[in-house]
Amino acid sequence: MKQIPLAIGAEPARTFENFLPGPNAAAIAHLLALGPGAPPVYLWSAAGSGKTHLLHAIVHRAQERGESTAWFSAESTLPWQVPEHCDWLVFDDCGAFDEAQQHAAFSLFVDATGRGAVVLAAGGVPPVDLAVREDLRTRLGWGHVFALEPLAEPEVRAALRREADRRGTFLSDDVMDYLLTRFARDLSHLMAQLDRLDKFSLSTKRAITVPLLKQMQAEEGET
Repeated sequence: MKQIPLAIGAEPARTFENFLPGPNAAAIAHLLALGPGAPPVYLWSAAGSGKTHLLHAIVHRAQERGESTAWFSAESTLPWQVPEHCDWLVFDDCGAFDEAQQHAAFSLFVDATGRGAVVLAAGGVPPVDLAVREDLRTRLGWGHVFALEPLAEPEVRAALRREADRRGTFLSDDVMDYLLTRFARDLSHLMAQLDRLDKFSLSTKRAITVPLLKQMQAEEGET
């Protein structure tokens, strides 16, 4: 009988301090220098390159300074409302907004920039390629646009190792090689696999090895 693993504390906050910049140092430096009235910023990349992490990092930093933030994504139900004095307005995964959400995002964008709030947004493609209404697409591309690049393999390994250490879990080179050759290489996907593997290890009371990883895949119907 498997042991049901207990949650071992909350996930760490996504901050600038625990983000591996890799080739994205210029984008991070720009985000760190943002202040009231700054032009909008749009981040785009394939999944797993850190867009949402960086948006969370901005919000975390702003809230530590006592500034007001508002965050909206395709999962945010309407109506969208912001604090009366909103300093930072964030839109995540803009390409997934439905028609009503696009209308809300456009209205909030215009109001926020008129009040001197900073608008940050992210999507999977450049603003010009977003499948959203023209006036919103134009505004999302009005300010600074940064294409985030994925981490190189040594940096991905470092990120996985750091997360394993935080969990008190040992990842051998064999396990790391297996993860990197058998799963999608975007960091968010690999982190999800590490989370699954850690929980499976706890439930079976066995150390994390390649045979254990293969057993987990077999039991979950993966090839």
